[in-house]
Amino acid sequence: MEFDFFLELFLGGLTRGSIYALIALGYTMVYGIIQLINFAHGEIYMIGAFTGLIVSSVLTMTGLPQLAVVIIAASAAILYSCCYGYTMEKIAYKPLRNAPRLSALISAIGMSLFLQNYVLLAQTSDFLPFPSLIPDFEFWEPYSHIITSPELVILITTVIVMILLTFLIKFTTVGKAMRATSQDSTMAALLGINVNRIISITFVLGSATAAIGGLLIASHIGQINFYMGFIAGIKAFVAAVLGGIGSIPGAVLGSLVLGWTESFFTGYISSDYEDVFAFLFLVLILIFRPSGILGRSETQKV
Repeated sequence: MEFDFFLELFLGGLTRGSIYALIALGYTMVYGIIQLINFAHGEIYMIGAFTGLIVSSVLTMTGLPQLAVVIIAASAAILYSCCYGYTMEKIAYKPLRNAPRLSALISAIGMSLFLQNYVLLAQTSDFLPFPSLIPDFEFWEPYSHIITSPELVILITTVIVMILLTFLIKFTTVGKAMRATSQDSTMAALLGINVNRIISITFVLGSATAAIGGLLIASHIGQINFYMGFIAGIKAFVAAVLGGIGSIPGAVLGSLVLGWTESFFTGYISSDYEDVFAFLFLVLILIFRPSGILGRSETQKV
């Protein structure tokens, strides 16, 4: 019985960490390119979930098969979120490209508040039920006491996203341009790389992963509201800092560590302090290892 409880907490933390990872990737990619913390990234996660809810609700009334509903709703949510990410970068961040970092940070916080209240006015402040887009698999029935079908889909989807993103960054022309821009944007521009286009692509990719995370967690929990992106976004930011902001493997590792920490602390101590554990972790990592688990300390010449 004790082992079953431990296994349940472990897998629950793994699922939680996987969702954090999908959001944290957007944080760490944007920071790696332009050294900006995009605090509105959590709201893109929320908008993806709301888009999936609206599209799936409409399609369900047409009598389409569930698989078709899931594919179309997911595609619409990802596309819509990418458009938001692209537009947000052009409106809120590009004009401040050469401004002090504090200006861009304030703009990011402003975008976060704007998107929250925009969805609040467009939808409602209440929690809305979200349909289960992931059915229970019959062949998985004997193992459902260990991990549910939605949790299994979340884990598999996260692994696939990580593999595709790693392949894109390491082996494609766009990925090489992203790495060059991250190392030295001025030199990259001199070598013919369209830096503005690469930054926009980075925002679009981060928005896509956030939208996937929003759909998965909303389908798993069964409800959404306009505020869901704020706490998830802050925790994903904690995970990115924990792993080493700017490092993609660090974002994944930090997310898993944070997910397991929350799961075990809430399981063995109290669920009332779930958020406290996350931010306590951030304080400790900033005190003892500011660069994060996989981050590298940078020395500045003066």
